[in-house]
Amino acid sequence: MSDIHSLKQQLRQVIRQRKQQYSLEQRQAWSQEIEQALLDHPRLQAARVVMLYYALPDEVDTRQLADTLLKEGKTVILPKCVDKQHIEPRQYTGPDDLAEGIYHLLEPVGKPYDALGSIELIIVPGMSFDSKGHRLGRGRGYYDRFLAQVPQAYKIGVCFDFQRVEQVPVDDNDRVMDEVICNKTL
Repeated sequence: MSDIHSLKQQLRQVIRQRKQQYSLEQRQAWSQEIEQALLDHPRLQAARVVMLYYALPDEVDTRQLADTLLKEGKTVILPKCVDKQHIEPRQYTGPDDLAEGIYHLLEPVGKPYDALGSIELIIVPGMSFDSKGHRLGRGRGYYDRFLAQVPQAYKIGVCFDFQRVEQVPVDDNDRVMDEVICNKTL
């Protein structure tokens, strides 16, 4: 096991322990704060095609954001895990468009979204981020592989403040965020 891999695993464990210190209600309140910061963001306001994720219970909740953006007339794209290595972008048309996927995540069931060049903004989850935009994911590399296919998209990482660290261990495959947004209150 490489030193970087070991450091990443250790940091994931630290973040999992930190998450347990906060209630679902606290994380929901912080998620609303982050959602508002995103809605106020000029890049999100200007974007026509936005990709985000449908949150796991321990992530910044983006489910309401997906519906809000849809109501604003934006094209909303969500990832679908198609196998153990790849995510495929799919257009989101509403909560009825979701089904449980391979990791028991709610994922869109529509057709693949092939116009990757039209994706202007991607809101990216992570276990941890640092001030340089380095991101630690869950360890499977889904997002890093996908983000390499959409270099034109502005990437905003989102996390709770306690997920920010001084330095995220990185390797050559890791993609850097253009910006990271987290809650301001603890």
